[in-house]
Amino acid sequence: MPHIRPVSDLRNNFADISRIVHETAEPVFLTKNGYGDMVVMSMEAYEKFKLDIMIYEKLKEAALEAKTTDVRYSHEEVFADLREKLKEKVEADNV
Repeated sequence: MPHIRPVSDLRNNFADISRIVHETAEPVFLTKNGYGDMVVMSMEAYEKFKLDIMIYEKLKEAALEAKTTDVRYSHEEVFADLREKLKEKVEADNV
């Protein structure tokens, strides 16, 4: 069940809102005059949210590419390419 609070609680009950977002890892929705106004979440939850969005976008991009091309790579080809890129990165970092 979502946590919905009036925006005035941000000022009057900040510690309570902070506790909720950190303990539950869920956002608190703030309303102003009965309408949605803001969302407050912990930094950890926000970073996870951003990562989830990035992964979703990459999967969507991969699905679109799969629909528009017949090029396919084997497991061995993908991992060989990744190993080569990692090797190049390690070498570049050691310079």
